[in-house]
Amino acid sequence: MNARQDLPSSVTQPRLEPRPLDETVYARAQLEGLNELQARLLASRLPGYQGALTPLVAPSLRYLAHPEKLADGRRAAERIAQAVTEGESIGILTDYDVDGITSHVVIRRTLVELFGVPEARLHSLIGHRIHDGYGISLPLVERTLSLSPRPTLVITADCGSSDEPRIARLKEAGIDVVVSDHHALAVEGPPGSAYACVNPTRSDCTYPDKTIAGCMVAWLVMSLARHVLIEWGALPEATPKLSPWLSYVALGTVADCVSLGGSPANRAVVSQGLTLINRMDAACWRAMAQRLGQDSMPFNAETLAFQMGPRINARSRLDDPYAALHFMLAESDAIANRQLDVLDDDNQSRKAIEADMAQEARALAAVELAADATALVVLLEDGHPGVQGIVASRLVQAYGRPALVLTRAAQPGMLTGSGRSIDGLHLRDALQRTHELAPEALPRFGGHSGAAGVGVPREQLAAFKAAFLQAVNEQLGDTPLYPRLWTDGELSSQQLTLATLDDIDVLGPYGREFDPPLFEGRFIVEALRPVGADGSHLMMELSHGPVTCKAIWFRALTPGELPSFDVGDTLHCAYKLNRNRWRGRESLQLMVEHARLA
Repeated sequence: MNARQDLPSSVTQPRLEPRPLDETVYARAQLEGLNELQARLLASRLPGYQGALTPLVAPSLRYLAHPEKLADGRRAAERIAQAVTEGESIGILTDYDVDGITSHVVIRRTLVELFGVPEARLHSLIGHRIHDGYGISLPLVERTLSLSPRPTLVITADCGSSDEPRIARLKEAGIDVVVSDHHALAVEGPPGSAYACVNPTRSDCTYPDKTIAGCMVAWLVMSLARHVLIEWGALPEATPKLSPWLSYVALGTVADCVSLGGSPANRAVVSQGLTLINRMDAACWRAMAQRLGQDSMPFNAETLAFQMGPRINARSRLDDPYAALHFMLAESDAIANRQLDVLDDDNQSRKAIEADMAQEARALAAVELAADATALVVLLEDGHPGVQGIVASRLVQAYGRPALVLTRAAQPGMLTGSGRSIDGLHLRDALQRTHELAPEALPRFGGHSGAAGVGVPREQLAAFKAAFLQAVNEQLGDTPLYPRLWTDGELSSQQLTLATLDDIDVLGPYGREFDPPLFEGRFIVEALRPVGADGSHLMMELSHGPVTCKAIWFRALTPGELPSFDVGDTLHCAYKLNRNRWRGRESLQLMVEHARLA
């Protein structure tokens, strides 16, 4: 019996709970013409929302605020424009995840294709997750200083807000640093040595949407730089806008799990970006479409989140991220397919490593759960640091508690870790409080409300854990902690149609803080059979009244295991509606997320 089975079902079995519904939003939505189901979906995802509904329901770029509203935006744009006009060498320094890679593509393509900067004057600087670490790391600084020609300007994206010492080192060497980022700033504020720091989370920033991704910040800064270059007469007014690059911004926004709830900006760029992606103008999109098959078209936000994002992230988790950059920048289908092969291989390796680490993490978590810990902190001595965050997510899903997964760092005597949070706990704030309680136990950390990274001296692990648990307890108080699945209630048998799915799709895109609809209901099992290479998935036919639907439940079984129910049994299911495409024909399919005997 595994560790998960040793725990009481109250700890391991998710509870199906209806989403709380904001009655005011519910009434407003129906007054504005949405049907009852659409109004219910909207009202359960926008608690307390008082803004206009139209920018959320009908996303459009006209709802984007002007980049001039970004604090330091004009200063950053003018410094970039100066570097362009004066022929300076420019470094592009970004994070290694999807947000960082897509930011890199936006900046590089803008400089080369719109601003006319020769490739020879550009340097791509992307840290290695394991050897360099996150952000403007010391190894990246040394690499920058050794470049020839040495850049006189470094533009960051998706990093830099908490890297003052390294930025100061670059400044001393005569290199200006323009930071564009979206991560929470240090309590001291923006890095003082940066020439400019563009970050919507700055307290003095008037940009209305604080939740935009790093790639969106980069897109806004480069858009403003175009505007400045036209003002200066350095570019013609007919210079194309950066709109086509919103395809990359859409991918980075979805993959970085920023809010798609009450965020008109994020919803607009993802919606417009998906339209651009589905035109298949770039080799990277065509290669992915070919790999996934015709039945995957058109791409939606879930395609970006669960197909493209993991492949790009897998490269940086296990190796250097440049193959991912080359894939996104590929100029031919042949090159894109060759780079995608590399990403696919890495993704398969990542899955195998993740499975082993998750099994070990659950065993270690069982000890903490037995002591009713409010947060899980597990050290995987032989774990791969690139997979920490995914394993932390698995723990959060399984046990409904915030989780931190630690592994050995490249620096002797140090541990590195990634954390994921739950609703109601701002993880970065909890780590800030941990630092206040035990500064020597947490010398480095960063992130945002839902995800964060830490560096912990091994000898301080116990002190770190105690301080972190105290910080979590201060935030959560008496909040009950257990795995839960928020559902959107039941559908009648008459609603189990593609027309209902059409109504749902109208409200897309779905993502973080605007979850895809999940319904619950009782179904009779009419047929079932294990499928998949290892027999871990269940294909079923489920009936609800007069309607019978095909259904698939991924990872329902441990390989070799038989279901605990049979034909004729009644299941209480949590499920999503899915459009199953096969040889040009469409039918409704239920995607089962959880089921138990009724």
